[in-house]
Amino acid sequence: MEALKSVDKNMKNFHKQGAFLTSKNGEIINTMTISWGNLGLAWGKPVFIIYVRKSRFTHDIIDKSGEFTISLPLDNSMKKPLGVCGSKSGRDVDKFQLAGINTKPSNKLKSPVIDGCDVYFECKVVYKHNISPEIISEDINKSTYLEGDYHTVFYGEVIDYYVGDK
Repeated sequence: MEALKSVDKNMKNFHKQGAFLTSKNGEIINTMTISWGNLGLAWGKPVFIIYVRKSRFTHDIIDKSGEFTISLPLDNSMKKPLGVCGSKSGRDVDKFQLAGINTKPSNKLKSPVIDGCDVYFECKVVYKHNISPEIISEDINKSTYLEGDYHTVFYGEVIDYYVGDK
């Protein structure tokens, strides 16, 4: 249970090495690596805020399913799979096979989690908005969005949060 008590440490690790963002719509499942996000409180609910470019395969899956999971490893055991899932598209390859990872059912959602991680978040989308080029700072726009591929910001209410069985 120590992993649940150290949210600050978990989030620092998330920003340093990344986590798996997974979503399922019907029979379509995809996972991708993310390291941008925030855990906080909005509208009186715990939320995990994620940023997903509109061009990403996962974007449409989350848009249609309205849910996602975050699977967070706390050590380097998932370094290679995170690299694969951050550099390949689920439209083109079977990332699960290529990365050597498996899913397992989440507790409350249709979207699974990635087996072998330390901490899991299950989230239902309660709000989303698209990054607006008209109001984002010029330096961020020039450094992050040169190709015009803006993120959608998804606010996921954390409906379950637990430690893996590693």
